Amino acid sequence: MEITGLFVLAALMIASFAGLEGKLARTDRRIAHVEHQLDQILDHLGIREDPPHLPQVTALLRDGKKIQAIKAYREATGAGLKEAKDAVEGMS
Repeated sequence: MEITGLFVLAALMIASFAGLEGKLARTDRRIAHVEHQLDQILDHLGIREDPPHLPQVTALLRDGKKIQAIKAYREATGAGLKEAKDAVEGMS
């Protein structure tokens, strides 16, 4: 009886995590959509944010280390991969 209860508990926990993963994926998609809309609004208004001053990223780019520069940009800003890649490419 006790082992059956553990299996049921484990199954419930797995189902709960699967539900959380789905919610996180939906939230990520919604945030990406809102960020895209905001970028379009900024472009339409002719307003562009200057990339943050990141000397480490600049130095890595100067040394031809684009992938490391993208990683450093992500760590410094918390940006996603695509956003960091676009920003770093815009800096070069």
